[in-house]
Amino acid sequence: MANIPHQKHADMARPALGQFHRHEWAILGAPCSVIQHLARGLMAQLSDYAHVAYVDADHQQAHGESSTRLASGASIELTDKIQFNRIDRIGERTLFQQRTWLNEADLVLVNGNHFPANRQIVIIDPRKEASLQKRLTQLSQVDLILLTDSQQPPFDFLQAHLATQQKAPKVLALSDVEHIADYLRTLLQAARPALLGLVLAGGKSQRMGQDKGTIAYHGQPQREYAAELLRPYCTEVFLSVRPDQAPSVDSAFPLLPDTFLGLGPMGAILSAFQARPDAAWLVIACDLPLLQHHTLEQLVRERHTQHMATAFISPVNQFPEPLIAIWEPRSYPILLQFLAQGISCPRKALINNPVHLLHADNPDTLQNINYPEEMESLLSQLHSNQTPEG
Repeated sequence: MANIPHQKHADMARPALGQFHRHEWAILGAPCSVIQHLARGLMAQLSDYAHVAYVDADHQQAHGESSTRLASGASIELTDKIQFNRIDRIGERTLFQQRTWLNEADLVLVNGNHFPANRQIVIIDPRKEASLQKRLTQLSQVDLILLTDSQQPPFDFLQAHLATQQKAPKVLALSDVEHIADYLRTLLQAARPALLGLVLAGGKSQRMGQDKGTIAYHGQPQREYAAELLRPYCTEVFLSVRPDQAPSVDSAFPLLPDTFLGLGPMGAILSAFQARPDAAWLVIACDLPLLQHHTLEQLVRERHTQHMATAFISPVNQFPEPLIAIWEPRSYPILLQFLAQGISCPRKALINNPVHLLHADNPDTLQNINYPEEMESLLSQLHSNQTPEG
């Protein structure tokens, strides 16, 4: 029998995360005071566009009230500071914890004198030339070179290292904080997650008594009609189905069978993120036969990637509507955290997190059709509208 190598981990897609975040920049090449000053300026410039996190180290012994409870034996202290919340904890942090803590941010600035990141901003400061030379192995993708003196070019060893990069870094003055921030904004915009479409067609349709995805309100199965609606706004469109249902579904669109079973729409959304964790998903239910292009156009046009999701406010109950919404990649770990607490309702996740909410220009297009009498009434209405007058 041939030796089959043992595989410890499941073969699954992993999100493109760095040490702290998808979008992280270590600032290095200068004393900590210079790095901290630059970070403050960048945060001020970017605060109206993005949620910025900052990572640094402080190895001085803590003093005062903030440390007394930990010193008294507490392992974690949660403090409501009115304008912000703070958690102090004993113990080492891990790579996996810090990614979770910083998930809400749009980008993370890191003091590169203490920690590496997967992208870098290098300051040309003669005081740190020797230190920078020792850190060349950390310079995996330098996006910016910042000059402290316009007459001081990048060091020869740095130029030789950067020659191996696929894309040359942009060179700016360290004092030009506005243009540095503009360039980071441009990089973030270029990294905007691709938008994929997901039609939820895996429900058991118990209230309707027949598969809602196969009802032909518009001359074709509703799941196909819904997928066609999504096509202009998404790079790819999938039908979400149950594994047992997949063999019987004949569709021109690729199927995405649930891998999180028995969880309804939450399972479908999580299954989509498990397959493509770095994409955003435009999710729609297949029981929205009145949905039209202008409603989807509004959703895509007003999409906010700075939130975990962009969703309409339901005209029925004024809660966020999770099944015609854009779910950003950062919502994946959030949904998993809700699931770990026994909550499988995606609406609950939207209610309890920062979400960009919209009032639909035409709220009638958000109407669900769940019962046979509603279906018959709508089919009769649609047929009447299409029948020419004699």
